[in-house]
Amino acid sequence: MAYVDGFVLPVPTKNLTAYRKIAKKAGKIWREYGALEYRECVGDDLDVHCGVPFPKLVKPKEGETIVFSWIVYKSKAHRDKVNAKVMADPRIANMIDPKATPFDCKRMCYGGFKVLVEA
Repeated sequence: MAYVDGFVLPVPTKNLTAYRKIAKKAGKIWREYGALEYRECVGDDLDVHCGVPFPKLVKPKEGETIVFSWIVYKSKAHRDKVNAKVMADPRIANMIDPKATPFDCKRMCYGGFKVLVEA
């Protein structure tokens, strides 16, 4: 059964172009090492009236946009192998200046998920 890493994070709207550039490069690297799917999505219809809306969960500051992302793998073991290769790749380390990231890593929500239903 597939395995998914999921991310939700606030990104300053003024930094979306820089974030997209990094995400495109990162996606190519993840896919190169075997990820089945890599998606980065920008919040569009977040003023919902059921459940907990993403803005209430993420608490974006003025001028921030919510990004929802996921990476799909064959299994958790496959995810671990792919991520080990990705994290060892110097292109990832060289992609972001730690003093000038386009988002606050400390406010990113992340987790690994077993797939419950595939349709």
